Amino acid sequence: MKRRDFIKTAGAGAAVSAAAAMTPAIAQETHKWKMVTTWPKNFPGLGTGAEFLAQLVQEMSGGRIEVKVYGAGELVPAFEIFDAVSRGTAEMGHGASYYWKGKSEAAQFFSAVPFGFTAQEMNSWLYHGGGMELWKEVYDPFGLVPTAAGNTGVQMAGWFNREIKSVADLQGLKMRIPGLGGEVLQRAGGTPVNLPGGEIFTSLQSGAIDATEWVGPYNDLAFGLYKVAKYYYYPGWHEPGTTLECFINKKALEALPADLQSIVLNACRVANQDMLADFTSQNNKALQTLVNDHKVDLRKLPDEVLAKLKELSEQVVAEVAEKDAVSKKVYESFKQFLGQAVAWHNVSERAYLNARIGADC
Repeated sequence: MKRRDFIKTAGAGAAVSAAAAMTPAIAQETHKWKMVTTWPKNFPGLGTGAEFLAQLVQEMSGGRIEVKVYGAGELVPAFEIFDAVSRGTAEMGHGASYYWKGKSEAAQFFSAVPFGFTAQEMNSWLYHGGGMELWKEVYDPFGLVPTAAGNTGVQMAGWFNREIKSVADLQGLKMRIPGLGGEVLQRAGGTPVNLPGGEIFTSLQSGAIDATEWVGPYNDLAFGLYKVAKYYYYPGWHEPGTTLECFINKKALEALPADLQSIVLNACRVANQDMLADFTSQNNKALQTLVNDHKVDLRKLPDEVLAKLKELSEQVVAEVAEKDAVSKKVYESFKQFLGQAVAWHNVSERAYLNARIGADC
């Protein structure tokens, strides 16, 4: 009996020792990933948001996933990152979905729609209104898994080298403005130009464009746009709550163990929240620097101009919805959710903000 107990105990001990020997090898298995972005390397808010996400994935995975970030042009040009991740040149891409309207018209709904969702409303639609499922459907043919990975909040209308006093002043205006906002500008008589961030300053300086939107004071100060444009207009009617994305090569994601897949996707949700907090923290400080130190001429777009842009926006967005079945499906979901969000915010957010202004707070 003692001999059998000894053999049994020894066998169990050997099994435990074998399992222990195997565990470190599994735990230390490292996945080396590349992330390509549309932003300049470490650019405030956007580029640093990509770096934060990469760091978060590495920390949350205990070092089992290492992500190296490449700024625009370092590995592939800014507007080629979608294809690079689709074909597996990189595992992750960080950008904005309105850059990919040439791939799918419906993609534009997941970044910014003129006079559409605020950041809070966009996140609500994506996470609890069916938006994320639709986004996955749009990107699936390209072998990509999309995620929300940041939000700028309401942007600025942009930098102009001419005054905008009426709708007529938009005629012939050459402006860097992507996505649906660009189509609206074109409908108003302007000429939209799509440029990556790194080319905006020189294009405005040389006169190749008359105006540009970028993001807001935090980013615009870093780019030094106040040096090459006279007027700074608000509000950002074209991008009221712009979602930045991280899209992931589907095969690469599915090759990970289940826990690492969950870590990658949840890291994107954390990064999505963090970027909005960063912009909210930094924008007004940067705006005060622009106005007080650099004497920027800060102006509100005339109500007449905003009303016309809203009218044209509704036309453009409805027409995009008719281009294909997927776009129509996304548009119908977007429109239905926007209606309920506006109804609620009229008696909550909007009513509160009006009351706070009235209280001089």
